Amino acid sequence: MSYEEWFETHAAKHKKIVDKLVAKGLGEDEIINYFEYENMAKEEIDFCPLYKDNKKCHEMEKLNCYLCGCPNFRFDDEGLDEYNAKKILSKCDINNGSKLSHGSFIHQDCSKCTVPHHKAHVKKNFDLDWKKIMSGCKVTK
Repeated sequence: MSYEEWFETHAAKHKKIVDKLVAKGLGEDEIINYFEYENMAKEEIDFCPLYKDNKKCHEMEKLNCYLCGCPNFRFDDEGLDEYNAKKILSKCDINNGSKLSHGSFIHQDCSKCTVPHHKAHVKKNFDLDWKKIMSGCKVTK
């Protein structure tokens, strides 16, 4: 699955959950709390493939899934740049961190970063529209 396909599919899943919560009259704090890992893994099993195996994407005590996909992540399925004849398909806007090389492509490795999964970060960047929060992720040339 390409980054673009994941982005659009995830945005639709996120919107469906948020619309349901808004229809129930939940406010910002209640919506953010709903997206805590323990609740999501129980109530929204199809939101993340890891939920089925009771696994977290990052080992942290209070993982919030509202910003699954990070607002600091940048991608272009056609390539952002090249390095040693490999296309760089994704990068982080705040930290170079480590990269994963796969075939002729290089991807950002976000496995050691927990920034978007902290409740305070979610609250700081909160919007009911996930795509609005993530608007800088898709890089177009």
